[in-house]
Amino acid sequence: MNAIPEIYVSTDVEADGPIPGPHSMLSFASAAYTADKQLIATFSANLETLEGAAPHPVQAAWWKTQPEAWAACRTDLQKPEVALVKYVEWVEALPGKPVFVAYPAGFDFTHMFWYMMRFAQRCPFSWSALDMKTLAFAITGLPYRKAIKPRLPKHWFDDLPHTHIALDDAIEQGALFCNMLADLRASQAAAASQQEAASADEPTESLPEGKTPLAGA
Repeated sequence: MNAIPEIYVSTDVEADGPIPGPHSMLSFASAAYTADKQLIATFSANLETLEGAAPHPVQAAWWKTQPEAWAACRTDLQKPEVALVKYVEWVEALPGKPVFVAYPAGFDFTHMFWYMMRFAQRCPFSWSALDMKTLAFAITGLPYRKAIKPRLPKHWFDDLPHTHIALDDAIEQGALFCNMLADLRASQAAAASQQEAASADEPTESLPEGKTPLAGA
C-alpha cells in the first residue's frame, strides 16, 4: 500500500500587527509544493480588517515604506469568514497530507491558526507547523539565532521575487524549502550509504577448522 505523500503548504502572512485579535491579518497566501518542488496549487486572499482591531504603530509605520505591497493587499477584500472557509476547503482538497511551512512559522502559523479556528472552526494542519528557521539550523549547524537567510547556502535560493505581496513570497519561500529538503535528503542518503559500506567491511566471525555451527545458534 502506497503511503500518502506530504504536500508542503508554504504560507506567507501580511498583517498590521504582531498578533491577531487586537490587530488584523491583511493578506495571506499559500503555495502547495510536492517534495520534488512541483508547484501544484496556490491560494491567496486579501481580508477585511477585524472589527474593533487597529494597526500597531510599528507595523503602520513599516507599511508606509511599502506602498506597492500595501496597495496590493488592500484590493478585492474578502470577509474573513468567507475567505478562511474557502481556504480550509482548498487545503483539504490537496492530493496529500498538508504540512504548514513558513519562515519563521511562529508568526505566520499564529495568525493562520487563529483565523482558521475563529472563522472556519478547524485547522487542516492540526496543531503543527514546520519552521524553516529550525530546519536551517539543523542542516547548516549554524547557531539558531544566526540561521538567517543571508547566511544560508546560496544554491538554496531560486531567482524568485520577494515583494511582501503574500503570493509572491509564499512561492519563493516554498521553492527555498524544497531546495533545503533536497539537501537534507541527499545528506541522509549519503550517510546511509556510508553506514552500509562500513557494515559490509566489518569482518565476520569464522569457525575453527573442522567445527560446524551449533543448531539454533
